[in-house]
Amino acid sequence: MLGQTSPAMRGIFPIVATPYTSGGEVDFETLAEEVRYLDRTGVHGIVWPQLASEYALLTFEERIRGAEVIVKAAAGLRPKVVIGVQAEDTETAVRYASHAKSLQPDAVIALPPRRGRQTEFDLDAVAEYYGAVAKAAGLPMFMQAIGNMDIEFVARMVRDIPEMQYVKDEAGHTLTRLTQFSDLRETDRPVAFTGGHGRTLIEEMARGSSGSMPAASWPDLYVRTWDLWHAGHRSEAIDMFSKALLLITRASAHGLPALSYVLHLRGIFPNWNVRNPNARPLDTHAMDELRRTLEFVTPYLLA
Repeated sequence: MLGQTSPAMRGIFPIVATPYTSGGEVDFETLAEEVRYLDRTGVHGIVWPQLASEYALLTFEERIRGAEVIVKAAAGLRPKVVIGVQAEDTETAVRYASHAKSLQPDAVIALPPRRGRQTEFDLDAVAEYYGAVAKAAGLPMFMQAIGNMDIEFVARMVRDIPEMQYVKDEAGHTLTRLTQFSDLRETDRPVAFTGGHGRTLIEEMARGSSGSMPAASWPDLYVRTWDLWHAGHRSEAIDMFSKALLLITRASAHGLPALSYVLHLRGIFPNWNVRNPNARPLDTHAMDELRRTLEFVTPYLLA
């Protein structure tokens, strides 16, 4: 099993989607309701704001208030809370991390400082950034590995930064990297979570993944797959995951609007607005297929 010890955080940790009002403002009331909905689906943790939350399109003030709303809404509920503190520069990321420390979530997570779709990083500079952010937060920390953040770099961060024992790994071929993490010596081995919509969740679990951070639109299907697998019901887990794959395919085709639209169909979001100006609006065919697919899997949902 990956990880130096039995990890305190383990399982399905969906990325909370950011809801918007009809006027384009962050809908904080619905954000809080989304947290309660995710608790009803049985998830093990929640994460906000990351890529699927459109973090780069949120203002500093929106992220600060949103973090406060998330932590307050989750108080007394089952899911552990992970707050995203990444920024384009170290100074701003440290401000987010210091604020997160005041809220005391279970952990923080950070992408490397990046602009646009940047994938090549000065890893020494990224290491300094992570060291400063971890020190400011003083909490267990995930790095979100992307681009050229190779296995050796992840091991270096785990070894050098006491808080950095977790990784959400999206920096290469997921399955190969999970095996490579397992081969690291214990002092360098992260507690490894995955992303990418959990497309290969079954094999990820077989290779020792400690968790997945999928979208928040149908987390019940991931939770049921996870729980069945770890209870030893492997065939039932594969059958359950086949239901999730139907929606994963739709999301891959239609992007963030599809994720918000499913949350709308489930009665959580009042609309399916997103901020990304490059997002392709859903046409009638896309909405029809998403609706039919959700209807098909509805008997397997928990909330």
